Amino acid sequence: MARLLVTGGAGFIGSNFVHYVVNRTSHDVTVLDKLTYAGNRASLDGLAKHRVSFIQGDVADPALVDDVVSSTDAVVHYAAESHNDNSLADSHPFLHTNLIGTYTLLEAVRRHGTRFHHISTDEVYGDLELDDHQRFTEETPYNPSSPYSSTKAGSDLLVRAWVRSFGVAATISNCSNNYGPYQHVEKFIPRQITNILRGIRPKLYGEGRNVRDWIHADDHSSAVMSILEKGRIGETYLIGADGEKDNKAVVELVLTLMGRPADAYDHVKDRAGHDLRYAIDSTKLRDELGWHPQYRNFEQGLSATIEWYRDHEEWWSPSKELTEAFYARLGQ
Repeated sequence: MARLLVTGGAGFIGSNFVHYVVNRTSHDVTVLDKLTYAGNRASLDGLAKHRVSFIQGDVADPALVDDVVSSTDAVVHYAAESHNDNSLADSHPFLHTNLIGTYTLLEAVRRHGTRFHHISTDEVYGDLELDDHQRFTEETPYNPSSPYSSTKAGSDLLVRAWVRSFGVAATISNCSNNYGPYQHVEKFIPRQITNILRGIRPKLYGEGRNVRDWIHADDHSSAVMSILEKGRIGETYLIGADGEKDNKAVVELVLTLMGRPADAYDHVKDRAGHDLRYAIDSTKLRDELGWHPQYRNFEQGLSATIEWYRDHEEWWSPSKELTEAFYARLGQ
């Protein structure tokens, strides 16, 4: 694999993967990104220009996608509409990007015989009860609960169908909740961090009992590279770092790490259909491919993330005001 095409490579998880590839491998990267509100060219700043090329465009554009894929050795498909609140307000962009975009890429890699890795989410499995000791595995039935997770489930099934029906050389990974640098301030952890930096009290949905399984974006990136290089074609791998925390504990830890009282936050109306608990069993990935997370201590990774946002206000500040205005209209 001399050149990788990374769709959505100016977004949060995609840009972290581009940094990982350029800094830790010899592969060159082409980034294809539509640059919606969640994409930011500045997330690619500092990377060697001879290693990274950028194309602004839509993954659902057949002519563009075919042209880019034709000169690529492997595609890593991060591009997606991914915010649950937005999917509840307007589902159409999620159908367009997550379903039509994935279909368009699959047809291109099918024509050109290109290796394909599809990035997905644990939200396709629905949620678990708070007192349930089970975790999601590769055999867990799909049970999505929002327009976002439904379209991601649909895109996963498209990939599986193209593998079986047309012999596309593809793999899938479903990952737990990511945190780290370059994440849009609409998301849970960066919103709390940037609120505190701006002197605004953090906001917590409902009672904050909802549990998420957190993984640092660097660990997600290393897992994807392991799957791309060593994963079995047609297989799905779940990526997680044993990072289960409820939202209340996360907000309180953010406040504590930033020198504020742990209870200095406000409760707001809960999200509609808010999933209770996600939990990933990544045994298959670890046993088959020998992958292990670097950030095994959530507090360590969160501290590093807080410092990144503290040091990069010029990156997140332009989108902060619009984000908080959006949440204010929702009463959140």
